[in-house]
Amino acid sequence: MAVTRDDVIQTAIQLLQEVGLDGLTLRRLATELGISAPTLYWHVRDKRELLDLMAEAMVRDARASEPPFPTGLEWWEKIAEGMRRQYRALLAYRDGARVVAGNRPTEASLPMIEHFLGIWVEAGFSPGEALATILTFGDFVAGSALEYQSEMERRREQPPERLREAWKHMEPYPTLHAAAVGKSKLVDRSSFEHGLGLMIAGLRVRHAELMAEKQEAAQQARPPVTSSVN
Repeated sequence: MAVTRDDVIQTAIQLLQEVGLDGLTLRRLATELGISAPTLYWHVRDKRELLDLMAEAMVRDARASEPPFPTGLEWWEKIAEGMRRQYRALLAYRDGARVVAGNRPTEASLPMIEHFLGIWVEAGFSPGEALATILTFGDFVAGSALEYQSEMERRREQPPERLREAWKHMEPYPTLHAAAVGKSKLVDRSSFEHGLGLMIAGLRVRHAELMAEKQEAAQQARPPVTSSVN
């Protein structure tokens, strides 16, 4: 049976789960598929294109497993929920954040991007500002996922006593120690949720500024009211 591009992508994702991004090479992928390296290049030009296709499939499949968006959400709640789902999609795969970082959208992902942009534009942002802000949020999501996955890997590799040593080294620094203790007690709010909350709060402030600017421009565009004297 002939190998398809979808076979290449799905096999690459399976290999990613088994060996991680560093172990995923085109040569190893070709061997896993039972084809030669030149045959693999019929489907993907290079590893960068492969990662772009993998990123699209990983996010799409992870989002497909999510329930529909709740109804009645405000525009900023839709954006926040979209970012949460993107974050969970990256964490669903080993090295997911590294795969998605730096990727470029494929043609198949453009309808989803158009839909997401529409939420922002409908809320009052210009297309240019909407895209710039989406990319900023995307950097935050990818960075948060990368930090989380790196920390989990570190904990797997290092013995527990290393963590105890780190706490002991903080004891001479009361403010730092108190900050670390305080953060460790925030079990109901992850660093990601904390950062997302701050960004959404800032976004709502920016939105209020835009609405005020539009209202002022509309008022200035109105013709002056004149009164006639009989």
